[in-house]
Amino acid sequence: MQAIEHYTEPLDWITIIFLICFILIVLVRNLYPNRFTEFLSILSSNKFMLFKGKENNAFHGFNIILFTVNALSVSVLLFWFYKYYTNPSPTNYVFIYIRIFTAYVCFILLKFGVEKIISNIFNMDKIVDIYLFQKLSYRNYIAILVFPFTLLLIYTFTISDLWVYGIVSFILFANLTGIFNIFRQYQKLISANWFYFILYLCALEIAPYFILYKLITVY
Repeated sequence: MQAIEHYTEPLDWITIIFLICFILIVLVRNLYPNRFTEFLSILSSNKFMLFKGKENNAFHGFNIILFTVNALSVSVLLFWFYKYYTNPSPTNYVFIYIRIFTAYVCFILLKFGVEKIISNIFNMDKIVDIYLFQKLSYRNYIAILVFPFTLLLIYTFTISDLWVYGIVSFILFANLTGIFNIFRQYQKLISANWFYFILYLCALEIAPYFILYKLITVY
């Protein structure tokens, strides 16, 4: 009975979103072939991070397109988790997805903006710009890695707690690995300014997600 319900739910709008993601990935691959190839080798080579990061351009067309894929696909995954735990009415699916997508994009952009403002206040624009570019690149890369699992979860398998915990654990591990790799590049700078580094971690890397978690669980 569960399998029948799994396939008879209205998924056309999700299929359209995935189709848009595929089109955007093909588009970015054709518009920036060399950049895309280097991007895919992030795990095996730091060439992309070192050379592209020096451009200090997080708003490059390549990054914008991949962030769009990131936001669209991750929002579908978050919606699917929300649907699993709350079982909303199918008539509200699209509205709920739009709310999740909007919240996700606003959260990322707001956090990005706050970090830019703080870096400007402390005259650390160059370093922070490189850091933000690298962090955005890692998260776009993680979103692409998770994309196939999202497809399988929606069209092939029935969601369960194991799926949710497994995917969330993978995303957390991948994000922590990416941040660790970035911080490792600035060991000397961090060692000389360890107090500000800890303050940054608490204020901009931990607190926003803790507040977001509280908002989700309370409201």
